[in-house]
Amino acid sequence: MERETAYIIDEMHKLGISLTEQQSEQLYEYYRLLVEWNSFMNLTGITEFSEVVQKHFVDSLSIVKVKNMNDVDNLIDVGTGAGFPGLPLKIVFPHLKVTLLDSLNKRIDFLNAVIEKTGLTGIETIHGRAEDFAKPGLKREIYDLCVSRAVANLATLSEYCLPYVKIGGEFIPYKSGEVADELQDAKSAVFLLGGKVESCENFDLPGSDIHRSLVRIKKVGGCPKKYPRKAGMPSKVPLHT
Repeated sequence: MERETAYIIDEMHKLGISLTEQQSEQLYEYYRLLVEWNSFMNLTGITEFSEVVQKHFVDSLSIVKVKNMNDVDNLIDVGTGAGFPGLPLKIVFPHLKVTLLDSLNKRIDFLNAVIEKTGLTGIETIHGRAEDFAKPGLKREIYDLCVSRAVANLATLSEYCLPYVKIGGEFIPYKSGEVADELQDAKSAVFLLGGKVESCENFDLPGSDIHRSLVRIKKVGGCPKKYPRKAGMPSKVPLHT
């Protein structure tokens, strides 16, 4: 395990992140559980250690290129799947209060197992659809930051995510490849939901040819109560169409 934890520490250094021994061990335990659970349920197509570190851990932490995470108190990861990016962010920035939201209960079981084995506190998991928990009185407009690596167009993703963000907070989706056209298509939806596109950072993950775009969307006004629409509508009929 020492060789693996040293590798994780070295890879995080490329992002300017210094890990403690405990943090590198928590990430390695996360990797170990990911592979173990992946043998009987579909969590990821990536199981090779170095690839998980690069394509899941380093990718999740690449947000530090655009956001000072020490300024964030709480965050929600919408459509977290196997826990990316929310779980690695919690491990590396333990001060964060983190909510992991996913619609598949089996994945929530996995996330709870990782949380228990790594001894993390100040983190909760929610089984449910993004549209349901953004309603008033639940998790609406209470987070400094919403993140998502979920695969959906930006207009749809904004309707899922911006209702969770408090005014003055940010929604930062992780997008792959070039997103200029998608960004243009989503601008009216973002505006409608109380957001404003601040910037888009394009880069390759350190030591790889994996292209990543991080879009910074600031919450500048309240989200109208009718959004998000009922389950399924944001993806069937995106707001820009």
